[in-house]
Order: sequence, then structure tokens, then C-alpha cells
Amino acid sequence: MPSELKLAYRQCQQIARQHYENFPVASFILPAKIRAAVAVVYVFARRADDLADEGDAGNEQRLAQLTQMENELQQTIAGNLPDDFLYLALADVIKRFQIPTELFFDLTSAFKQDVVKKRYQNFGELMNYCRRSANPVGRLMLHLFAQADEKNLALSDGICSSLQLINFYQDLSQDYHEMQRIYIPLDDMEKFAVTEQHFAEGKNDSNMQKLMQYEYKRAEQLMRAGGWLGKRLSGRAGFEIRLIIAAGSRVLSKLKQLDDVFSRPRLGITDYVWIIWKAVRKK
Repeated sequence: MPSELKLAYRQCQQIARQHYENFPVASFILPAKIRAAVAVVYVFARRADDLADEGDAGNEQRLAQLTQMENELQQTIAGNLPDDFLYLALADVIKRFQIPTELFFDLTSAFKQDVVKKRYQNFGELMNYCRRSANPVGRLMLHLFAQADEKNLALSDGICSSLQLINFYQDLSQDYHEMQRIYIPLDDMEKFAVTEQHFAEGKNDSNMQKLMQYEYKRAEQLMRAGGWLGKRLSGRAGFEIRLIIAAGSRVLSKLKQLDDVFSRPRLGITDYVWIIWKAVRKK
């Protein structure tokens, strides 16, 4: 591998290690070549996410930057590499693992949507967002493991959509106050007599509690529906997926036990011991 490409991979892995996530990212469990590729995919998604969320740019500028990222991706696919370490590494990942490039465009379309869409009328709308914001990541992982058959892809979609919902649930206050976003369906809010004022004031009353317990069950059902993937995949791939499932399930369990739905759970040492134990036992 050329030294410039090695450096590009190292830069991606360094960025991946610097970001805290409740769910494992490019963990040491993976074989080295796959771990490096996962880091590249993560950095692409992280960069697009940051363009949609971080800094003081206006909506037009954010959309323009994401469109530029899509143009650079298109150039990469065409073989005209931009002068950027990410695309150098990404071109190698796409070629070596035969990655369907539309998955990357799904991600950027979801982040563009984040810039302009702040409310979701129903669960179907939200799931359409998850299909583009979260499910491509799982599908990319399966392609890296050469395990992207139809059944595995469907199971992965359930897991990834669940993880996306769990992230929404643990960031209720942050999403509203920093981004003016509510990722809880409006028709569910109406059903439980919850209004936007609940989010503005952090109003943790019985209606809000009942609403969130209802939403937690949805995420749990999706996780259970996809959970067989951890048993279908063997070796390190299966163990990594089981770690991710167990981590997501642990966060969801903590969310269900919170006295205040607007607070954010964090995983500690005992939680990670439980997660590893679950993954080892294939539960």
C-alpha cells in the first residue's frame, strides 16, 4: 500500500478514536483491514453530520457544503480524486470491498434533510429518515464483511433504525434547544397530550413519561426484529454485531429507567462488562 494511502487510513482511524460514542466504532475486535475501512466510513458520515449540525453556518451554507461533499464523492467514484485524505482512503475502500456507492449518497441526503426538516408528522416519516441516516451504515458494514445477502441486510436495517431512535431518545433536550429539532412523531405527541412546550421547558410529567415509554417499545421491537443477525454472522463479524446490539439494548434499558426523560444515560464499566458478557454468550 502506498505511503500516502497508509497515512490517509491512519488519519481516519485517529479521528474515529477521538469521538466518544455509546456504541462501538471500529473496535479492536475487528480484523485490521476491516477496522481501518470502518474508520473511513465513520469519518465520511461524521464529516457530513458535522456539516449539518456544527458551527454557526446558515442553512444555505450547510446545504452548499453538503452538496460539495456529494460532488467530491462523485469525483471520487469517477476516479478524479479530490485533494483530501478522506477521499483517497474512501476510493480504496469502495474498490476493495465493492461498496454500492448509493449508500453514501443516502447518508448525505439524510443530513441535508436535517438542515431543513425539524418535525416529523408520523412514524413512517421518521423511519424514512432512518432508512437513509442509519441503515446505510449497517449495510456498509455487511459489505465490508462480505455478508450482504438479502436476509442480513433486512436484519441490519432493524438494528440500525433502532439505534438511530435510541440516539434521538437520549438527546431530546439537546436536539430541541441546540437544533430546534423534535424527532418524536407529532401524531404520537398528540395522542399522549404532549406539546412542544414540554421540550422547551423540559416538562417531565406523566404524559411525557407515557409517550417516551411508548417510543422506547418501538425501538425495542426493531432491535429484537434484527437481533438474529448477531447469531447469523460468525467469528469477529458476529461478535462485533452482538456488541453493538448489546450496547444499544443497554442504553435503551437505562432510558426506560430514567426518572427524567430529558436526561442522558451514560455507560460505565459495569455496563461494558454486561455488554461483553451478552456478546460472548450470544444472547
